[in-house]
Amino acid sequence: MATACKKMEKIQGHPCFGGNHHKNGRMHLAVAPKCNIKCGYCTRRHDCANESRPGVTSRLLSPEEAIVRVREVMASPITGPIIKVIGIAGPGDPLFNDETFRTFQLVDQEFPHLIKCMSTNGLLLPDKMPVLHALGLHSLTVTLNTLDPKVGGRIYSHVHYNGTTYTGEEGGEILVRNQLEGIRLAAELGMTIKINTVLIPGINDEQIPLISKKVKELGAFVMNIMPLIPQADFAHIEAPSVERLDALRRDNEKTIGQFKHCKQCRADAVGLIGENLQLATAPL
Repeated sequence: MATACKKMEKIQGHPCFGGNHHKNGRMHLAVAPKCNIKCGYCTRRHDCANESRPGVTSRLLSPEEAIVRVREVMASPITGPIIKVIGIAGPGDPLFNDETFRTFQLVDQEFPHLIKCMSTNGLLLPDKMPVLHALGLHSLTVTLNTLDPKVGGRIYSHVHYNGTTYTGEEGGEILVRNQLEGIRLAAELGMTIKINTVLIPGINDEQIPLISKKVKELGAFVMNIMPLIPQADFAHIEAPSVERLDALRRDNEKTIGQFKHCKQCRADAVGLIGENLQLATAPL
């Protein structure tokens, strides 16, 4: 019971898992530039100071630079009291970058009270789960856009796994298999799991209810249905309307809790959700 209570207390402090996002903030550390899949909605132009979307950052940080930033933010009378979560969400995939694990180690040594959180495409989750467990990762977000490898072949132009690059349905099958197994393992280890699903009109609409049911069965805590940002290969697809998004969330809320205040944050976001602070980017 004590363990369960402690877990729920941490969830209440996490603004992206249903915690009070009006007073609890997060800090994303952009230490993971490399990625092992290519999503049709992703553009690799990530060194941007004026754009607010996943995968962008003003600059990349080394683990040693990242911990300096954490010290600065935690020492500030403005940000220190509100930051509850240290997250790594890119700009590439955190599990594909050794810097991710070193950064979490450094954070844990100096700020063990902060929630450690990571967002991943899930391809390497089964392989890296022992490392994540040893690091004491509390919260895990997995972007799962389909359960159907054929649909995956339309969303991902390639999947690079164990030294081989796969395309089409073959790549989609490997990715989906690893994502589901990783979610299952994370739930068994007691991690709090959020599922991000990008709604791509005309591509994965019918997959949404199937995903919500499956991830609930596997032990996910909450689901975040996100609207497509039309760009890259999907620049020609119109973003879903607010009404369509709200309807999907209402329908799937019957299966699993829905996270409804996502702002599709940058890889270097700091502060409250929707009120990101711009840190100085001068050399450390």
